[in-house]
Amino acid sequence: MKTAVIGGGASGLMAAIAAARNGSQVTIYEKMNRVGKKILATGNGRCNYTNINMSIDRYHGNNIKPAENILNFFDLNKTLSFFEDLGINPYVGELGKVYPGSLQASSVLNVLRYEAERLNIKEVTDFEVVELRKNKGVFSIIGYTKAYEADNVILATGGRASPQLGSDGSGYELAKSFGHKIVEPFPALVQLRLKGKYFRRMSGIRFDGRVKGLTDKNVIREDEGEILFTEYGISGPPVLQISRSVIEELNMGRKVYVSVDMFPDLSKVELYDILSLRFRKISYKSIEDGLVGFINNRLITAVLTEAGFEDLNIKCGSLNKKEIYKIIDILKEWKFEVAGHNTWQQAQSTAGGVDASEVNPETLESLKTKGLYIAGELLDVDGDCGGFNLQWAWSSGYTAGYFSSTSV
Repeated sequence: MKTAVIGGGASGLMAAIAAARNGSQVTIYEKMNRVGKKILATGNGRCNYTNINMSIDRYHGNNIKPAENILNFFDLNKTLSFFEDLGINPYVGELGKVYPGSLQASSVLNVLRYEAERLNIKEVTDFEVVELRKNKGVFSIIGYTKAYEADNVILATGGRASPQLGSDGSGYELAKSFGHKIVEPFPALVQLRLKGKYFRRMSGIRFDGRVKGLTDKNVIREDEGEILFTEYGISGPPVLQISRSVIEELNMGRKVYVSVDMFPDLSKVELYDILSLRFRKISYKSIEDGLVGFINNRLITAVLTEAGFEDLNIKCGSLNKKEIYKIIDILKEWKFEVAGHNTWQQAQSTAGGVDASEVNPETLESLKTKGLYIAGELLDVDGDCGGFNLQWAWSSGYTAGYFSSTSV
């Protein structure tokens, strides 16, 4: 049986290996000049390839029931065993993120490529599939200058995130040509652009904090970790984590805000006790100088101005309780309106894609066309930041590869 895997990313490589282990003659068709480029960029080059806190609650989409089945079929333990058998020693880091012991994404890609080579999986690179047809039970994989044939096809082209690494959304048109519905894609893990006056001054400042996405006063989603101010707004893992929910609300035409807490481990009362004591001790200093050593120097003017202080030379000892709490309100609940988000070039994952209700929830075979399987980010399933999207790639890729090679 000949199996064509269109797309040589994480899900495509896993699908190819699973199908080849089950006896299929497999060829990967990849538009870039080599397979797996996006894997090298994951986890800041360290590739957190799964997460020990695996749960269906970490996944999103219009219909995630298939995802639950697939994640159970090729689960966390099977993933860890699969990679250990290939030589990857797992290292569990912060928040349950699992990395290769080498802390190199190249290690993950290399062992996958070694296994593909061992299984005689062919790679056709620099080949863009522009059309996919099925006639008399045979698929034609058509490029600009060449065409190939296969008995089964696994679509694993990725979504639209990071098009510079090969995911440009081309797979949507291939799926649509077989009658599949596409849930409108949008960035799922991406930096947020905010309205405000101080971002150029604050750009590059990092701190451990908590960020909330808000509509009016309702919290959409919140997360905690390292936050980064940028010249356009805000970034960092917790910002990426809430971005999907924020963008969903923006896409519905709602005003959305983010609230930043720079001292998540302290209550306002505790922060007041600390600041009031501090200001008493240095009562002779200006309030601008009084915050030096307490927060980043480049934040001081912005925080005090936002708190309503016009004169930054007034003495710390002159501040009353109400005025101190004005500072605390900014430190604990600095609110910005969301203007938008960064582009697909900066996005790490895609929300939306091929409607997951149109594939077999056990095998990922298309319910529109026998022998066509759809895996990975191309489907309307996306995970949180922290290894969950790669786990979906492994699980869906393995499932599609396994069942494509056992179909009759």
